[in-house]
Amino acid sequence: MPAFEPITIITRRLRLRAMRDDDWQAGFALWSDADAMRYFSFPPMIEPAHARARTARLAQAAASGEEFVCVVEALASGEPLGDCSLFDHDAQCRRAQLGFSLQRRHWGNGYMTEAVSALLDHAFDTVGLRRVEADVDPRNEASTRLLDRLGFVREGLLRERWMVGGEVSDSAIYGLLRTDRRPAATVTPSLSDTGGR
Repeated sequence: MPAFEPITIITRRLRLRAMRDDDWQAGFALWSDADAMRYFSFPPMIEPAHARARTARLAQAAASGEEFVCVVEALASGEPLGDCSLFDHDAQCRRAQLGFSLQRRHWGNGYMTEAVSALLDHAFDTVGLRRVEADVDPRNEASTRLLDRLGFVREGLLRERWMVGGEVSDSAIYGLLRTDRRPAATVTPSLSDTGGR
């Protein structure tokens, strides 16, 4: 049985839908932006072929239910804004890892707060997860603020864990338990949402 059924989640302003192979151009727009990729564990993409390959891999993982990989679209226009995902699912422990990223031109509109809050509702209420974890470069203040706002607790620091942009980087580990979850109605979007690892 797959860990995650590919479904569509609708929020007030957004649609979260399973990533498809034809999303590679939106992926390339995000993954080739050095500012948006500043804190990611892989460098900005230069070749569109790399975005095609990454998108194909993520779309396959979404279609098979191995991962819950969503494109975040503006509900009104259908424009892709970014992505968010649940991955590294452990069925026995009922936990998964959270990932998210947003195109730079959409930073500051509260989109990631809205998207991740809806994704967490799905993770806890539908999938039945007990715990969601996030691994963030501690220098990424926008992502750490987002996690704080959503009720995540910073549980530790793994020193010199990643190479990010040619620099050795630490990794802040955040966790959110189902019992800690704040209802979506109490989460207020910030004007500084960006993206995470």
